[in-house]
Amino acid sequence: MIRTPLRPLARILRARERGENPDEIEAENRQRRHDVIQDRARRRAEGRLVLMASCFVLAFGTVGVRMGALASSQPSEPRAQVLSAQIISQRSDITDRHGRVLATNLLTHSIYAHPHQMVDPIRAAKGLAKIFPDMDEARLIKDFTGSRKFMWIKRKISPEQMQAVHDIGEPGLLFGPREMRVYPNGHIASHILGGSGFGNEGVNSAEVLGVAGVEKAFDGWLRDPANEGAPLALSIDLTVQSAMEEVLQSGMKVMSAKGAAGVLMEVSTGEIVAMASLPDFDPNDRPRPQLTGDPSDSPLFNRVVQGQYELGSTFKIFPVAQALDLKLINPNTGINGSSPMKIGKYLIHDFHNYGKQLSVTDIIVKSSNVGTVRIAQLLGVERQKDFLQKLGLFQPTPVEMVEAPTGQPLVPSRWPAVTAATVSFGHGLAASPLHLAAAYATLANDGRRVQPTLIHGRARPAGEQVLSPRAAEMAISMLRQVVTRGTAKQAEVEGYEIAGKTGTADKPRPSGGYYKDKVVATFASMFPASDPKYVLIVTLDEPSISNGRGESRTAGMTAVPVAAEMVRRLGPLLGIEPRTDVKLPMIGARFQPRVEPGSDDGIKLVANQ
Repeated sequence: MIRTPLRPLARILRARERGENPDEIEAENRQRRHDVIQDRARRRAEGRLVLMASCFVLAFGTVGVRMGALASSQPSEPRAQVLSAQIISQRSDITDRHGRVLATNLLTHSIYAHPHQMVDPIRAAKGLAKIFPDMDEARLIKDFTGSRKFMWIKRKISPEQMQAVHDIGEPGLLFGPREMRVYPNGHIASHILGGSGFGNEGVNSAEVLGVAGVEKAFDGWLRDPANEGAPLALSIDLTVQSAMEEVLQSGMKVMSAKGAAGVLMEVSTGEIVAMASLPDFDPNDRPRPQLTGDPSDSPLFNRVVQGQYELGSTFKIFPVAQALDLKLINPNTGINGSSPMKIGKYLIHDFHNYGKQLSVTDIIVKSSNVGTVRIAQLLGVERQKDFLQKLGLFQPTPVEMVEAPTGQPLVPSRWPAVTAATVSFGHGLAASPLHLAAAYATLANDGRRVQPTLIHGRARPAGEQVLSPRAAEMAISMLRQVVTRGTAKQAEVEGYEIAGKTGTADKPRPSGGYYKDKVVATFASMFPASDPKYVLIVTLDEPSISNGRGESRTAGMTAVPVAAEMVRRLGPLLGIEPRTDVKLPMIGARFQPRVEPGSDDGIKLVANQ
C-alpha cells in the first residue's frame, strides 16, 4: 500500500502562493489516513463477529437437532452395559435348599493413607491406635513420618469405625468403597462354606475370591456374570445343620472327645442335608492354617471329608452283604465263631468266644471279628477288593469341595491273608466318614451306588448296581437287629426304626502300632429301616465316658447315644412321622450310656509267639 504524505510539497507551495495555511493540508491528510484505518478495523471486527455467530448457530443447531432426534425416538436404557458392570463387581449368594442365605455380600469401606498429605501424622497414628487396638502405634508413627507415599490401614471396617476415623479429621486418611463376603450364620456350616478373601485390590474396589470349601470349588461360577447373580443352592438344610452341630457339640463335650464329625445324607439322591466337623470356626474371621503338628488339631480340618480313620466294625456288613449277594451264605448260615482264630503268625480275637455255630445274623449283631473274617475268606481277596472299590472306598469322594481330593483313603499296597482279614472288620484301610456314608447309602438304596453331593436339585445319572436289592434288604434287616438286640441298643428311638452298626477302632500311632487308650468310635446308621430315607454317620475322636464299671470308649457307649439324640432332634425337622405301630422299648436315657453285656465291639490282634 502506497501511503499519501501528510505534507505534499506541491500543495504546500501552492498554498503559500495563495496565502493559505499549510498546516490545514497536513490535518486533512491525517484525517483521511485515520478514516482508512478505522474502516479496515471495522471490517475486520465485523468478519470476526460473523464467524462467531456462525459457530454459535452451528453448535446450537446441532444440539437442537440431537434433542429433536432423542425426543422423537423410543425410550430405552443400556441394560446390558449397566448389568454387566454390576455383576462383575459382585459375587453370587450361597443359599441352603430352601433359599435361606448362607453367604452374601455387604458394602463396606477400606482405609488407606497418603502420609505425605497428612497435616499431623503423629496425631493420626494415635487416633487409629485407639480405634483399632490390634494396630501398633509406634509402627504407624514410623510409617506416617517416613518416606512412604501410600499404605493400607484396614481392608474392611464397620460403619462405626469409619465414623471414628472420619472424626480424626486427617486429610491424609482416605476411604475406599468395596464389597466384603459375609456369613450371617457364623460357625454354622463353616467347613462346607470354607471362606473367602480379597484378591486384586484397588482403592475403590476389591476382588473377592473363595479360599476353601464350596466358595473355592465354585469360585468361577460365583463370579461369572453369565449367571446374572443367581444364587448357588446347596443341598444342606440350615435348620437341620444347626441342630446337628448343637447335638454334636454337646455329645463331644459329654463324651470328652477330642473331635467329632457327623453327616446326614439322602439315600435316593446322595444330597448331603447336614455335615458337621468339630472343632469348627467362624468364616467371617477365618483362622490361619496350622503349619506344624497334627493337621486334625486345626479347626480348619474337615473330619468328615479329610479325616482318614480306620472305621472298625462298621465295615463288617460289607463282606456279609457281598457274600449274601453271591449266595455263598444266608442270614441263618452257621459260621464257626471260635476265638481266637489264627492267620499266619497272628491271632484274631473276639471279646467273647461265640463257639462253632454262630449265625450270619448274629455275627453282625454280636459284632464278631472271627465270624466276619471267615465270611471274607469265602469271598477271596480279589472279590473283596473289587466290591470295596465299587463302593467307592478306594478313591476320594466326588463331593464338590476343594478338600475332597485330600481325603484319599489309605488302602494297603499288599493284600496278604491277614490284611484281607483285618480289612473285613475295619482295620488296615482308612477312609473318611463321608466314604462310609456313601457306602451305607448304597446298601439303603437297594444296592445301587450313591455318590455324595452338596448341590441341591441337580440331575444325576443312576449309579451302578453293585449289590442285588434282595441282598441289600437282608443286610439292612441285620443292621436293624444290631439296634434292637445288639451292640447299638441305645440307638433305639421309638418310631424311627434305626438300623446301624457300631465301630470302635484303636487309633494308630504315627511311629507305628496302635494306642492302647485312644480310639475312634463310629456309629453308621440309616432310618427308617423299613424304607430307608436317610443315612446318618457319627464319629467321635478319642471319646471316653465313665460309668458304673469304669471308663468306656466303645462306640456303643459313646457315638450311639449321640446319634440317637440326633435322630430325636432331626427326625421331626426332616418331616418323618414316627411309626406308631412299631412298639419297641426305648433303651437308655439321652447321653446317659449304660453298659450292655457283649456290647464291646473292639478287636484285638496280637502276634503268635
